[in-house]
Amino acid sequence: MFCFQCEQTARTETGAGCASARGVCGKDEATADLQDVLIYQLKGLGQYAHRLHQQGRPDAAADSFILYGLFTTLTNVNFNRVRFVELIAEAARIRDRLRGTLGETLAGPAAFQPADNLAGLLAQADIASVRAGLNIVGEDVIGLRALVLYGLKGVAAYAHHAEVLGEVRPEIGAGIAHALDFLATDPVDADTLLAEALALGQLNFTVMETLDAANTGRFGSPTPTQVRTTPVAGKAILVSGHDLGDLAAILEATKDTGINVYTHGEMLPAHSYPKLHAYPHLAGNYGTAWQNQHQEFAAFPGPIVMTSNCLIEPQPAYRNRIFTMGPVGWPGVRHLTHADLALVVRAAQALPGFAETAPEKTILVGFGRDTVLSAAETVIGAVKSGAIRHFFLIGGCDGAAPGRNYYTEFAEQAPDDTMLLTLGCGKYRFNQENFGEIGGLPRLLDMGQCNDAYSAVQVALALSKAFECGVNDLPLSLVISWFEQKAAAVLLTLLALGVRNLRLGPSLPAFLTPALLNVLVEKFGVQPITNAQDDITAALTRQAA
Repeated sequence: MFCFQCEQTARTETGAGCASARGVCGKDEATADLQDVLIYQLKGLGQYAHRLHQQGRPDAAADSFILYGLFTTLTNVNFNRVRFVELIAEAARIRDRLRGTLGETLAGPAAFQPADNLAGLLAQADIASVRAGLNIVGEDVIGLRALVLYGLKGVAAYAHHAEVLGEVRPEIGAGIAHALDFLATDPVDADTLLAEALALGQLNFTVMETLDAANTGRFGSPTPTQVRTTPVAGKAILVSGHDLGDLAAILEATKDTGINVYTHGEMLPAHSYPKLHAYPHLAGNYGTAWQNQHQEFAAFPGPIVMTSNCLIEPQPAYRNRIFTMGPVGWPGVRHLTHADLALVVRAAQALPGFAETAPEKTILVGFGRDTVLSAAETVIGAVKSGAIRHFFLIGGCDGAAPGRNYYTEFAEQAPDDTMLLTLGCGKYRFNQENFGEIGGLPRLLDMGQCNDAYSAVQVALALSKAFECGVNDLPLSLVISWFEQKAAAVLLTLLALGVRNLRLGPSLPAFLTPALLNVLVEKFGVQPITNAQDDITAALTRQAA
């Protein structure tokens, strides 16, 4: 086992990466190795799928499987080794079908024949390791390959979110197949690898646009909404993760049952979508970010449904009442489809629920691009008058690692004449504080999930057009907290769009060697975070210069 794809990866004096019997995320060695084998197979699938796309003969089922397969290997998504054995076998069957369609036999990962048992598959894992060839190509090439692979995983995850809501674009499948085909060649040229990483960033911009169309097309455009954060008496179900389609299915399954549905983590923004908010039993948001689920799930008096990602090892206190959906999985935890939701309903009816209604507290969400841009004249006027001096986008993932109090301090120490935009679960570090208003607008504007990064980009582009300047000339600074591969994809998108001088933390990706970090600093102005006050001062000083 070797894995260094997320921010929490083990770091020692001799290097960084989880290389023991169990990763920091809870993934065991066998599951990690099986994930590597699956990725190796997906490269082979990409070789065939890429050529079929070039010939104008895409295979939609293969493209869909690739998205799902990549998604299952993200951090905190699927820990079930049995499921990976199944996926590896399925990948081989799809590969054989594509080979017949293409009428040509390809070499490399496309020719890989997986063993038919667990022991055999684990014996094949070395060929698929993210560090395969390290002694030949060196750390910098391995790091760049990892940047492409992990960015690709994030792109695939966003594309899967869109696909399950019915939004599929052929250019996305083609772009992902191209990236896999590229990785299958074991590329060594640094400039070419960096160019491919930026091309993935451009592809992810299209993917995020597609996901935005999927969410708003299905559920309406987000509008400012007060979300209750304290429970009400009654039976209850908790829904975590990111998948709005799964939440909608659960709301429909619990309609008229007397069961209240609560969101958790990145599901908080769901309340701002009109067609979801219309369900009266969408009662509120319970808890905070993903890393606190052990305590929060244990205290919740009903079943929990984990959609899409951000699962950590279920604890005995709630293990018999947690369910997984979509790409998520844990050994021994019941996995559901939309057809199985009666199981969750029965579980909620059998469990106590909340005994009493707590005093009401709320959080304001729902400042998607349509809402923010509808107030563009007010915002532009406030900037020109000096009422708004600067915008800080404090976005990204939360996590348990030390140093994330930086983001709380940043929001608290930002001057009163600055606006705070936020998206992703990192907002739980400060979203229950009252930051006041400027010109009738809340100083803190919650723009949604990490899945809603497209909204933030569109607001920045619209403001740059209104002020007749480039995005980098706006009074705007990006302060990004990263954790996993979706964040890597968004970072590549920002770099591909030419956004400079963003601050990244709390620690930098372990796969970025000093030389690679230097490239990001010199070529794109990426800067590690330091301390909140100095970084705020630097941003405001740069604007004034």
